[in-house]
Amino acid sequence: MAVYPIVLAQQNFTHQDSLHYPFEERGLQFGDGIYEVIRIYKGNYYLLKEHMDRLFRSAEAIKIDLNVTKEELTRLLLKLLEKNKMTSDGKVYLQATRGSAPRDHVFPIDTPANLYAYVQDLPRHSEKLKHGVCTITRPDVRWENCYIKSLNLLPNVLAKQEAKEQNCYEAILHRDELVTECSSSNIYIVKDGAIYTHPATNRILHGCVRIRVEKFANDLSIPFHEQAFYKEELFQADEVFLSSSTSEIMPVIQVDNEQIHDGKPGVITRKLQEAYEQDALITENKITL
Repeated sequence: MAVYPIVLAQQNFTHQDSLHYPFEERGLQFGDGIYEVIRIYKGNYYLLKEHMDRLFRSAEAIKIDLNVTKEELTRLLLKLLEKNKMTSDGKVYLQATRGSAPRDHVFPIDTPANLYAYVQDLPRHSEKLKHGVCTITRPDVRWENCYIKSLNLLPNVLAKQEAKEQNCYEAILHRDELVTECSSSNIYIVKDGAIYTHPATNRILHGCVRIRVEKFANDLSIPFHEQAFYKEELFQADEVFLSSSTSEIMPVIQVDNEQIHDGKPGVITRKLQEAYEQDALITENKITL
């Protein structure tokens, strides 16, 4: 599909056929910015409010003044779908940086934030969702403020690449054997009918789909515990699954070449997948302002 990005910079909104970053842009030079990846189903945003809330939390955490309200930005994102005549499954990448200014570690004065967004087609991972995926484990060497969805993703990139080189879908991260999350998703285990996942602290990204997983579990009367678990517990789990906006609720059937339980997606994971599909694909999600 042809992609028409939006640029909200210097307080002006424009459509462009391609994005052209300023020469001195703090996102490029310092990773001084934040981002969101927002899922689209049948031309409609899913969990847009949750993504907007997280974007603004991240901006506040690193002291970026976005100079736009959530409502104004939501209108722009809706225009982006309209401009691209988006009716299929896809995603929007949205990035905000501290702006364009001569390179200096200290914050520039009176420099407006730069905001960029573009839309791409993204079909669902139907086969992987049906059969499950393989993963590896790696030490979590990221900084202490992983709740901020910042542009500083080099450790995540390296972990994800290592997973790919081993023909795996994801890398599960741990600090001193205590599992935090994956390189680009949240991770869960199921044991004796209950779900366990790392608490929403500064050490993990507070996933938008993660919020829904807890809701689905509560609706289904499945115990949901924000309780960290150790790497060894992955191999003893009845089920393992991960979640993200692009992965949805993805079964994990293998970790570090060891099969999880019977090597098939589990009953609770299937129930959560069904709840997700009902919420995201069947329920009306069209957003208007």
